[in-house]
Amino acid sequence: MEINKQLLEVLFVEAKESPRLRQNFDLRTSPNDTSQRMLNALLPGTVVPIHQHENTTETVICLCGKLDEVIYEEVILYENGVEELTQGMDAQDVARKVEYREVQRIHLNPTETKYGCQVPKGVWHTVEVIEPSVIFEAKDGAYVR
Repeated sequence: MEINKQLLEVLFVEAKESPRLRQNFDLRTSPNDTSQRMLNALLPGTVVPIHQHENTTETVICLCGKLDEVIYEEVILYENGVEELTQGMDAQDVARKVEYREVQRIHLNPTETKYGCQVPKGVWHTVEVIEPSVIFEAKDGAYVR
């Protein structure tokens, strides 16, 4: 199989037809292949929820286009927006909310020689697509929702 301009154009057409504005192409060679390897065509406006992969690093290589891989830290807020329990507050009785704070933005654009990145295991992240892009993604292990 060849990964070429024609394949990427097909993926872009399929992404435009998708309500999610993205389309992936599975690169695994058999049902017994437990790795995760795919091409992912992403259009501006696609929403990739902030997520993490608890058991694997993710490798992202940008084949074409421009996007930002955005890295976050998880912040737990208690009553009144405080980040730490104060004296006399019982964690059992306090409203708690989880938010994400951006800590790094990695710009990927092969025409600027910024080809890819590694997202460490357990790190919260998403992508923001600047122009139509295709990325190669690889992770260890079988897909788990």
